Amino acid sequence: MQSEREKLLRAVRRVVIKVGTTTVTGAEGELCRERIEPIAHSIAGLMKAGRQVVLVSSGAVGLGRGWLGLHRSRLDDLVTKQACAAVGQSLLMDAYKDLFSKWEVKIAQVLLTEEDFSNWRRYSNLRQTMEKLIGFGVLPIVNENDTVSTAELESVSQGTRSVAFSDNDRLAALVMSGLEADALVLLTNVDGLIGPAPGSRSGDVIPLVAEITPELKTFAAGPSGGGRGGMRTKLEAAEIAMNCGGAAVIANGNHADTIERIFAGENVGTAFLPARRMRGKRRWIAYAADVRGRVMVDAGAHRAITQKKASLLASGIVRVEHHFAPMDVVSIVDAEGREFARGIANCASEEAERFSGKKGGRGGEGAASSPVLVTRDNIVLLQNP
Repeated sequence: MQSEREKLLRAVRRVVIKVGTTTVTGAEGELCRERIEPIAHSIAGLMKAGRQVVLVSSGAVGLGRGWLGLHRSRLDDLVTKQACAAVGQSLLMDAYKDLFSKWEVKIAQVLLTEEDFSNWRRYSNLRQTMEKLIGFGVLPIVNENDTVSTAELESVSQGTRSVAFSDNDRLAALVMSGLEADALVLLTNVDGLIGPAPGSRSGDVIPLVAEITPELKTFAAGPSGGGRGGMRTKLEAAEIAMNCGGAAVIANGNHADTIERIFAGENVGTAFLPARRMRGKRRWIAYAADVRGRVMVDAGAHRAITQKKASLLASGIVRVEHHFAPMDVVSIVDAEGREFARGIANCASEEAERFSGKKGGRGGEGAASSPVLVTRDNIVLLQNP
């Protein structure tokens, strides 16, 4: 598999690279040019060699709090975080413009909110704009628009509602998915995923991952000191990349030659090999869309969806949770509440609830008069249902 890793990474044409707050900023909230300048140089080298690159960069809040003299204070106030982001984003882009101008690389700022992923039309428009920028030879630099969006800054539970992204690791994976990039590189302040693996001692970096198992997820730690993500969110991002048919690498961005070594096929960090590939709207349903409601189905409907590739009729629904409108994405769960699929609703939650359980046939197949809540073409089965 090591040779497969080398072959994959050497052949990458389009890559999304994400740098975290701990890489971008120093201890006093200043830009860490010592770490960022080599990364910028490496990206310029990739582009000169004919590869297409998108950079997802954290650091706006960190730079803003440093500029405002708040780097020693706890930012418990959401509005203060948003103010720091407003100040820091301009500092971040100014720094990148200065750095990349040395290698004649033009940059573009792309600030995104949750709605840019949860709305199919906006998602499609975003992809078209990014494709145009890449076609112009411009380096898009992506960040969440923290000044107006709180999805990443908040740490509250969303209940049954699943937000499109809550950190820049997942944002980078969704950008990678939307652009059908070949690889996702997550640069952080550790050498990779650390934990026991066949042939390695506990505490070693796991060099290669072909499947993200529940056991592997137990090795993931919480958020890092200066950032909002952590190894858990990086594993989730890598899993999205794998399921979209791409490779992913988690590596230490504090080493000047990390990017060059990754794309030379060297054994740097933890590499994740591609798995299955979803395309187009199916990717959007599975990963990018904002899940608005949840429907619990009976055993017959569960079998019909998972084994017979059937649509979901309202008659197969046991319970409807939370309001949703036509064209919203809903979570489909079994009788034990385990999510096994997602889909685009044809009707509102009120209509689905009115017909739920009213069977004219057996199992989840229902009567001809029962409306179709989700057509088969708009259902995506999730991994390990």
